[in-house]
Amino acid sequence: MPGGPGAPSSPAASAGSFLDAPSGIAACPPPPLPLARGSPPASGPRRGASVPQKLAETLSSQYGLNVFVAGLLFLLAWAVHAAGVGKSDLLCVLTALMLLQLLWMLWYVGRSYVQRRLIRPKDTHAGARWLRGSITLFAFITVILGCLKVAYFIGFSACLSATEGVFPVTHAVHTLLQVYFLWGHAKDIILSFKTLERFGVIHSVFTNLLLWANSVLNESKHQLNEHKERLITLGFGNITIVLDDHTPQCNCTPPALCSALSHGIYYLYPFNIEYQILASTMLYVLWKNIGRRVDNSRHQKMQCRFDGVLVGSVLGLTVLAATITVVVVYMIHIGRSKSKSESALILFYLYAITVLLLMGAAGLVGTWIYRVDEKSLDESKNPARKLDADLLVATASGSWLLSWGSILAIACAETRPPYTWYNLPYSVLVIVEKYVQNLFIIESVHREPEGVPEDVRTLRVVTVCSGEAAVLAASSLGSQGLARDGSSTVNGNLCPQQGCGKEDQEAVWEGAAGAVRCPDFLQGGVKRRLLRNITAFLFLCNISLWIPPAFGCRPEYDNGLEEIVFGFEPWIIVVNLAMPFSIFYRMHAAAALFEVYCKI
Repeated sequence: MPGGPGAPSSPAASAGSFLDAPSGIAACPPPPLPLARGSPPASGPRRGASVPQKLAETLSSQYGLNVFVAGLLFLLAWAVHAAGVGKSDLLCVLTALMLLQLLWMLWYVGRSYVQRRLIRPKDTHAGARWLRGSITLFAFITVILGCLKVAYFIGFSACLSATEGVFPVTHAVHTLLQVYFLWGHAKDIILSFKTLERFGVIHSVFTNLLLWANSVLNESKHQLNEHKERLITLGFGNITIVLDDHTPQCNCTPPALCSALSHGIYYLYPFNIEYQILASTMLYVLWKNIGRRVDNSRHQKMQCRFDGVLVGSVLGLTVLAATITVVVVYMIHIGRSKSKSESALILFYLYAITVLLLMGAAGLVGTWIYRVDEKSLDESKNPARKLDADLLVATASGSWLLSWGSILAIACAETRPPYTWYNLPYSVLVIVEKYVQNLFIIESVHREPEGVPEDVRTLRVVTVCSGEAAVLAASSLGSQGLARDGSSTVNGNLCPQQGCGKEDQEAVWEGAAGAVRCPDFLQGGVKRRLLRNITAFLFLCNISLWIPPAFGCRPEYDNGLEEIVFGFEPWIIVVNLAMPFSIFYRMHAAAALFEVYCKI
């Protein structure tokens, strides 16, 4: 600080007190003098958004939440057979929301085409190519689902409302245009018509969430009906079984075809559910990027290479094959008799315990490697990465809720069938495994990609303490470094960082410029091969654990113990609320692990 007793007499002296710099290093320009009384204040840190735009963000988010809440109430009213609310009313509301989103997307695509010669900023982290490829696959299956629904409507057209034929057609058109929109504009950073675009994007987010909730509700009703039909085989005859049947009250011609269509529709619902939630997350990132200013630092393009992961791939594919076998055996035996149902439950628990133990061990090893390998973290602002981390923790809560419910039921039950003692370690491992895996994934996505040039790392260190996105030429940092106290050397000048406290400087130095202290056996390419094999194994295991609940293998329904302790309806409500999040967690974790694999 200039002035005052004990202050250095010159900037050079100040720099000398910072570091005994060798001769030849020029002094930095002096810091700005304090303003005289009455002088206009210097411009403070630049705000992220103007007041009108912040209000527009608040208004649009509240609009989206109101649309979502109103839609959920329509879904609830239909689910509980409320008077005056039929399925045709619900489908009319969803169709209207989709048509409004279609109009906005057409307007946005048309305006973008007219302005196609303009250079627009892009968020390089949003809408990765593999993510758009995944959503395209799920969208293709969603269109097939729509075709089956149209065929089902034709078969029962004598007693179905016309809206049940219009809805799948509208949904198919909506799906095709939305996939095209996401392929072309998921990376956009919107800087014009921001208020209008905020409302359009947030409307799209919550429209997809309502379509997701509608699919979850339909699929849950189907699973619950099947569960009620076979629950009696486990000896729980004191539970009242009333089927919630929405089958049309007329005949379909030919009956065999209509029955096949009905079953096929419910087998495709898991892919439709994943499509809707993935689309809503991509659109949410687009909404967060409206009006955002991005820095000009270089972004290294990630390239996925599949060499050197033989061990992880073989183990993961073995788990995948075992999963398919267990699901087939489970679906064949469950509900046939009490003994067969119990053996199916024990088989599933043994399989799941083994897989969760292996996954937990792999996650611990990967986290330990990160702990002993001190490298810089990428702390740049990234809405897509923040959303990924938040979703991992939020959706894991669904499984944790079910697991703690099972643990409490085992502890409080008066009688315990033999298979419940397999349920106890299974429930504990579900909690621990997701805890460990979340730590591994979140730390992985915040790590600098392997092979990032040192000049890029130094650039991020130089600007991390600043409140603004300072632009420094990366090429000028190739031969310069960072002083031990947090000051930077640019063009041969020693310049202490402005606005960095002592703690910030120490943290920055420790995170980025510290020497990497790694065990000898992890030097070279060994560490990378280990991490890639761990990530590949966890990726395939998460795909494997997504399959059983998505296709009806749900021991939380079938073991019956929780329903005795908590009551049938309360436990079924808990399962129906938590299970969609548990299923989505596995697919989202697999997507995050694929991104981690590409970074390693």
